[in-house]
Amino acid sequence: MVIFRKYKKIGLFAGVIMLAAGVAAFDDDLFQISKNLDVFASVYKEVNINYVDDINSAKLVKTGVDAMLEGLDPYTEFVPESEIEDYKLHYVSTQYGGIGASIFARNGKVYVSDVFEGFPAQKGDVRPGDQVLKINDIDLNGKNNDQVSLLLKGSKGAAIRLFIKRDNVAQPFEKSLVRDEIKQPNVSYSGMVAGNMGYIKLDKFLENSASEVTNALVSLKKNNPSGIILDLRSNGGGILQEAVKIVNLFVQKDVEIVSQKGKIKDKNFTYSTVSAPLEPNLPLVVLVNSHSASASEIVAGSLQDLDRAIIIGQRSYGKGLVQQTFNLPYNSLVKITIAKYYVPSGRCIQELDYTHRKDDGSVVKVADSLIHEFKTKNGRSVYDGSGIYPDIFIKQERFANVTQALVGKLLIFDYATLYRDKHAKIADIKSFNLSDNDYNDFVKYLADKNYNYTTSSEKLLNNLKTEATKEKQFTEIQAEYDVLKTKLLTSKKNDLQQHKDEIKQVLENEIASRYYFEKGRYEANFKYDKELAQAVKTMQDKAQLASILKGEGNYKVIGKPMLAMAGKKAADKDSDDDQ
Repeated sequence: MVIFRKYKKIGLFAGVIMLAAGVAAFDDDLFQISKNLDVFASVYKEVNINYVDDINSAKLVKTGVDAMLEGLDPYTEFVPESEIEDYKLHYVSTQYGGIGASIFARNGKVYVSDVFEGFPAQKGDVRPGDQVLKINDIDLNGKNNDQVSLLLKGSKGAAIRLFIKRDNVAQPFEKSLVRDEIKQPNVSYSGMVAGNMGYIKLDKFLENSASEVTNALVSLKKNNPSGIILDLRSNGGGILQEAVKIVNLFVQKDVEIVSQKGKIKDKNFTYSTVSAPLEPNLPLVVLVNSHSASASEIVAGSLQDLDRAIIIGQRSYGKGLVQQTFNLPYNSLVKITIAKYYVPSGRCIQELDYTHRKDDGSVVKVADSLIHEFKTKNGRSVYDGSGIYPDIFIKQERFANVTQALVGKLLIFDYATLYRDKHAKIADIKSFNLSDNDYNDFVKYLADKNYNYTTSSEKLLNNLKTEATKEKQFTEIQAEYDVLKTKLLTSKKNDLQQHKDEIKQVLENEIASRYYFEKGRYEANFKYDKELAQAVKTMQDKAQLASILKGEGNYKVIGKPMLAMAGKKAADKDSDDDQ
């Protein structure tokens, strides 16, 4: 008993020391916070008072805050009061007052790039390619996109006048429109495609996205589809809870979909399905690419982990971070990464390690040695730290340099405008094809146009000349160099014919949008869409479908080579906001 009392006293003494140490550490943290805030405020004060020129104090503070957050990750950001409305439009809501048209600036002039079906611009016959000279008597010459967008937006029911110049019309003319509530849908297209398959294109996970997918699915089910294709390609994400609701459409009640874990335990949550699914049995394919991020990866990853869907396309972006917004004084806010999310197998697909940066501040990928294997519901192997790898991988083909040049120089866009002026209507969009005569007309149209571009072969040849000149050897190879250069130029002249099929594809897409709007773009492209064709083929092949879901298919064969894939582009900085 004496020994017990002795150790009890020692334990109590140790506890007091630990408590005191904890209090001391807490006090030290508070001191460091107070100290650094005082330093920041003092620097700001002295600069504001003593700097040689007048300064913009709001801009100065924002620059300082942005620099402070830059060292964390690209998703943690400060939003000042002046940018709140744009933030809500991009990350929260899809509604605003306007005319339903998008614009772009070109050589200091403003042009309409797209009009949206059913909204004031389309109803008033405003067309892509129209130059907008004035808005409500305000001259647009030299104004940028943001300035013009601000002039176009306004309250629902407010009148707006556009002064327009159209190429085939002798004199500029005025269009009087009435602004309407413009709601850009999360589901930009849904309908039946080849093989009696239902298709849903989901562009973002903002408010009501789950309701829109539900409505699309209900409508498609009336056609008794043989399968469903959910297209999440280039979907940068959005609200986490919307992703969970969408998964619930295909997965039984009370199934864990995703969990988020961070430093603060009160912000750790597990999200499960809460209702009976709308469609638990139909074959399901999810399309992804390197720009499918965050909430898109939650949907694709959870459906893959639960063996409910086949994933087709390219490896997804690899964003496994969750953000939450916090209100700040004066109607500003800060969006902070508060957690990482984990799909049902337990894997986190976050690829870039922002915590352990290099000395130069650059971010590294999660090391291959730290990649772990996880198992799906049926025992298939999946891996963390590297995005969602598709069950059926399809290489993404890049357009040829000539095609990229024609798009970048807006010659595809301009020819579509010209085509629309000459043709009052075209065939039904699903049967529309650009004829050889039309293509030859396009080639003639390009005869006096500048669309210079450099091929990969030309770049290599130029590099050869540069290196040979440095080493004083170019004179010795100049004759061979000139011969090669001439041959490459001759070959380049044939690019319009060599790459005719893909140029026609882009042309058809742009022309179709002039008659059938965004819906036309999708339907014109269906016949060229390799991922879509593979989705239809896979769901029609019941044996292959079953084989993949059992771990006997393409995914198992590909396995860990996914870790060697590189060259992924940055996705939009969308977030999985916890709201």
